[in-house]
Amino acid sequence: MERTFWKKRIKNLLNKRTILWMAGVRRVGKTTLCQSIENATYLDCELPRVRHRLDDPELFFRRHGSGQIILDEVHRLSDPSQVLKIAADHFPHIKVIATGSSTLAARRKFRDTLTGRKNVLWLLPATLADLHDFKITDIDKRLLYGGMPQLLLGKGLNNDDYTEWIDSFWAKDLQELFSIEKKSAFLRFMELLFLQSGELFEATRFAADCEVSRQTIINYLQILDTTLTMVIIRPYFRVSAAEIKSQPKVYGFDTGFVAYFREWESINNENRGHLLEHLVLNELLAYYPRQSIYYWRDKQRHEVDFIVKPKRSREILAIECKVNPKKFDPAGMRAMRGRHPHGKNLVVCLDLLEAYPYQYGDLEILFMPYTQLDITLMAL
Repeated sequence: MERTFWKKRIKNLLNKRTILWMAGVRRVGKTTLCQSIENATYLDCELPRVRHRLDDPELFFRRHGSGQIILDEVHRLSDPSQVLKIAADHFPHIKVIATGSSTLAARRKFRDTLTGRKNVLWLLPATLADLHDFKITDIDKRLLYGGMPQLLLGKGLNNDDYTEWIDSFWAKDLQELFSIEKKSAFLRFMELLFLQSGELFEATRFAADCEVSRQTIINYLQILDTTLTMVIIRPYFRVSAAEIKSQPKVYGFDTGFVAYFREWESINNENRGHLLEHLVLNELLAYYPRQSIYYWRDKQRHEVDFIVKPKRSREILAIECKVNPKKFDPAGMRAMRGRHPHGKNLVVCLDLLEAYPYQYGDLEILFMPYTQLDITLMAL
């Protein structure tokens, strides 16, 4: 199971800093990816003998010499931040890849988040590049099964796989990281978020359904954001009073889990459109920091699905998602460009074979197939 896009990204990041933290949800493929890296020493920190070898990290790295070391499930060490800090400060000829199911800062054991010493890679569910490597051409399968490699490449759709993931997520991620008193309320909240994935978030509405306080719901959302299970997208705005400024949208991390919670057993045009947004967001996260990805909406309910605003750039990339290009209404894009005129406009479509430009008055839009989105993003 090759993932050439991510292996290239790993190589580039290790050329900049010698410590790479690879984050990602459980079973997204971190271990398999690490084991496929050539000429690297792989160590599973869940094994007692491995933890014993790293009790004296200075001696361990001195004996190792040079090259690449992979510390899988590094949070299992008694003091993982000290191990990585010693490697970064005293053994710059050694490159270390450390993995964990959640972000580095979330782990209570990490007294030092290694600011300035590490790069972070967020391993995502299967991207377009991964689908090419996996030799999967059926986009509907990716929509329905999701992008977790084990589920996507399995023999068939099995709901037990998704329930097992949720049980493992609770037992191995949440209970080790956070103090959550009401398991039923938390899991109910997570289910509701997947059911309403991609919609505007209002904490008070969830508080009543889950029978907890509004502040508890906000805390729950922060936990799901920290563990990369939910992706929070903020509204893009400048100074106009007509633009939405505070209410975020929340997306579930994978289309397969959205389909699972909604009990979709097949794909039709209605749910294809909904899941397409998640696919496009997944692709954007492979190329841009999530802090630079927004949505846009005004108080007249004009909306643009995604806005990408790179730092130090006046231009913003506006993206709409449509199954059929003929169903696109330019009103939202036109309203947004009335306030933010600089940048390119894309409409990403499933039912399209070739890209083409189209002019709506002075508004120029590039219609493109979803299967070409990665090439377009690399060229921008």
